[in-house]
Amino acid sequence: MKTVLITGASSGIGEGLAKSFAEDGWHVIACGRDAARLEALHQHSPNVTIRLFDMTDRDACRQALAGIGADLVILCAGTCEYLDRGVVDAALVERVMTTNFLGPVNCLAALQPQMRAGSRVALVSSMAHWLPFPRAEAYGASKAALSWFAQSLRLDWEPKGIAVTVVSPGFVDTPLTRKNDFAMPGRVSVEQAVAAIRRGLERGKNHIAFPGGFGLIVRLLSALPAFLQRALLRRMVRS
Repeated sequence: MKTVLITGASSGIGEGLAKSFAEDGWHVIACGRDAARLEALHQHSPNVTIRLFDMTDRDACRQALAGIGADLVILCAGTCEYLDRGVVDAALVERVMTTNFLGPVNCLAALQPQMRAGSRVALVSSMAHWLPFPRAEAYGASKAALSWFAQSLRLDWEPKGIAVTVVSPGFVDTPLTRKNDFAMPGRVSVEQAVAAIRRGLERGKNHIAFPGGFGLIVRLLSALPAFLQRALLRRMVRS
């Protein structure tokens, strides 16, 4: 039986992936902070075991993940907070960076002694850092940092036979995105996100981006000259 370890498994994409892999006969190690929701996952399938810890706590990460070997690791946990009208809130930025960037790094540091040739790590980033969207300073920066880290790590881990995949979703209908107070074009369901991620992983892709249409639009906008980008993005600024 193959083993997959998933962080952020108590809700959203992480929960959907945990259920999908368990139903396909994988041993799923579901990680998160919500004991009740993780226990519900365990009740959903005998293939699910749980690890309850806060990945922003380096020592807790190391203790919870010690000795765990997995064929696939999906670091999916994340958060999102926006700056309001350009007022820099250092505590907010720290929270977002700690969860979205340092949390996955803590997990990688704890898991690397057990990683073996032929295994794969997938880090869930976002399309949000492809353009400098207003209000997304903290979230975009955290996902840019995660993507850069993953792409560099891929080069250093390739000689060890360990693959690294970056996952870049657009908007996915999760409890996190439902807090957004703006239109979310191209939003997909958790089921669609799970299918896209699993399909990309099965094909051994280094980068998985979805939905394709929305991603293409963001890519085209990111290729525009800087002055045109600013002109377009300024329309999104709230007065």
